[in-house]
Amino acid sequence: MINLDQIRNTPVDYATLVTLLRDYRFPKDKIAAMEKQQQLIRIKKGLFVVAQQEGTSPISRELIANHLYGPSYVSLESALSYHNLIPERVYRVRSVTMKRFKMYDTPLGVFEYRTVSPEYFSIGIQQQVTQDNTAFLIASPEKALCDLIVLSSGLRLQSSKAVKIYLEENLRIDLFENRSWNTEIISQCMEVGKKKIALSQLLKLLKNNE
Repeated sequence: MINLDQIRNTPVDYATLVTLLRDYRFPKDKIAAMEKQQQLIRIKKGLFVVAQQEGTSPISRELIANHLYGPSYVSLESALSYHNLIPERVYRVRSVTMKRFKMYDTPLGVFEYRTVSPEYFSIGIQQQVTQDNTAFLIASPEKALCDLIVLSSGLRLQSSKAVKIYLEENLRIDLFENRSWNTEIISQCMEVGKKKIALSQLLKLLKNNE
C-alpha cells in the first residue's frame, strides 16, 4: 500500500507515482482511481499533489509554483503578500523565471510566470521551509518590489515621491513600519535590470528613510 504521507504536499510526477505503486498489478489504473476519488490532484499533465486531508498541513502553493515551471521563484504581489507587506490575499500565484512566459490554470489556482534575464534572476532570492520541511524559493521583499516595478508595463516612476505614492496608495504597503530594507539588493537589480530610473528612485526613497 502507498503511504501518502511520504509524498504529501510535494508535487510528484507520474513516473514516481508508478514506482510508488509498483505493488499494485495495474499502477496506472490505481493512479486514475486515486484521482477520481480526489486523493490526488492533477496540477498539470504528468504532475500531481496529494489532496489535503483533515489534520494535515495545508498545501503550499508557493512550493507548487516552484515545481510547476522552473527554475522559478515566487515574486511580485504573491511574495509581497507572503511577507505580509500587502493586506490582500492573492489568488493568482505569480513567479519569475528565466524561461518564456507561462500560465497554468489548476484546481489550486492560477500560476503565472514572468520572464527576466539570467543575470537579474539570481539576485535577492530566499529559501523558505514549510511545515513539512520542504523548501521553496521566493523573492526577498526588496526583490519583489523591484520585480513589480520592472515587470509592470506602462508604469513610469520618475521620482521618489511617485514611487512612494505607488507603493503606499496603490499597493497599500507601509514601507517603514518595523522594517529595515536591504538596499544592496535594489542596487544589484539596478545594475543588470530594466527601468533603472524607477529603481534608482526606489533606492533613494528607502535610503532616505533608513
